[in-house]
Amino acid sequence: MKSIKLTNVTKSFGSDVILKNFNLEIPSGKFFALLGPSGCGKTTVLRMIAGFEEPDSGEICLGNTDISHLPINQRRVNTVFQNYALFPHFDVFDNIAYGLRVKQFTSQEIERRVGKMLKMFGLEQLKHKSVRQISGGQQQRVAIARAVINEPDVLLLDEPLAALDMRLRERVLVELIELQEELGMTFIYVTHDQMEALTVADQMAILGKEGRIEQVGTPKEIYEFPQSTMVARFVGSTNILQGNLELEHEELYLRLDDHNRVLVPKHDNWQNLLEQKKVYLSIRPEKVELSKVPLIGFANHVVGTVSAIIYHGRSTQYNIALVNGTVMQVFEQNEEHFPKETIDYDEVVNVYWQTENSVLLKK
Repeated sequence: MKSIKLTNVTKSFGSDVILKNFNLEIPSGKFFALLGPSGCGKTTVLRMIAGFEEPDSGEICLGNTDISHLPINQRRVNTVFQNYALFPHFDVFDNIAYGLRVKQFTSQEIERRVGKMLKMFGLEQLKHKSVRQISGGQQQRVAIARAVINEPDVLLLDEPLAALDMRLRERVLVELIELQEELGMTFIYVTHDQMEALTVADQMAILGKEGRIEQVGTPKEIYEFPQSTMVARFVGSTNILQGNLELEHEELYLRLDDHNRVLVPKHDNWQNLLEQKKVYLSIRPEKVELSKVPLIGFANHVVGTVSAIIYHGRSTQYNIALVNGTVMQVFEQNEEHFPKETIDYDEVVNVYWQTENSVLLKK
């Protein structure tokens, strides 16, 4: 197990700067996700670690070894591609065995290692089937087995579930988590799918424009305590309120308009935000309560009108238009054994949340 460290890495394609002075350290033995919108540079980071691209400047280290310009076949790194890149004229056994044959392992060792992979991935009954005759989920397992059989220090996964349907994707995500725990190998997982990243990762990095790292942390840290509006909006759904900060009797408030202000938590840098003209507050929709009648026990309360009701199966989404034009989302779980009041379109409702369920953000 070895860590990956990128230091002051810059990469351009023609006049397009993809990464500029990019710095990131990925600890060994972790399931690490790179998450961000299309064009943010996450796949470029993966390709440079793998050796398919070289940095214009900067350094990429695997453990204590600089691999920035090392040939692909000399890196203890393997990649699982989005399209799996299997050999269509090989059967399952030969696809998995390919890397061992290239390295001229003996037939007995190939049989032993491939047999172990077939058993680990539940492919024993398919060993002599053409990869064109097996399902997408089975092909994905073959691709991962082929990648890990050479026992690399790092496994790179580039949108590996993009070709799978939702139900199969959920099952394979669990299998990937179990595999990483069993192997103890460093996994680096690139995706634009926030739920995939939140599900699999021990740690994750959110990338923005020009490969700028917006935040690094555990999935819970990033979801519960986003540090910017970009992170809050990209990872899950959120409500962003904006206004000016006011300090009164040691309490901190966000002034929304002439008639409404809400109590906000004091984080480490709240004093720096007092001078800003606009400050932003994130509140997750599932942390908000909705009621037509007054409720007690909540620090914050605003009033709005129901502008949309959207049924999601497990939950119902209510869009609430506030007086100042802001639209807040509220998610309520659909639990029949806990009957709730009926809320309809165009009704005036109260929106409540606790101070600790909101987060002050930099822009």
